Amino acid sequence: MESTELKVEMVALHEKRVRKCLSKVKGIERVEVEASLQKVVVTGCVNRSKILKALRRVGLRAEPWSPHNELLSAYATTSLMFNNSYAFF
Repeated sequence: MESTELKVEMVALHEKRVRKCLSKVKGIERVEVEASLQKVVVTGCVNRSKILKALRRVGLRAEPWSPHNELLSAYATTSLMFNNSYAFF
């Protein structure tokens, strides 16, 4: 059994679609979705290309997760926090 980390471009509404899509793939035992990071962790005995193909078939953009994605997510979250708290006088 292995874990596969993926970056899936989604909003909160897509979380249900991701779970439903991956529940139909044989060999997957568990799906963890972090919508704020756009990260999906799939655990089971299944090939990464099979998971990517299933996600793309339902119209979701997916790619293997890399540490670079985590840095970009942290940067985007921080910049949104500052933009929302900035006040003009």
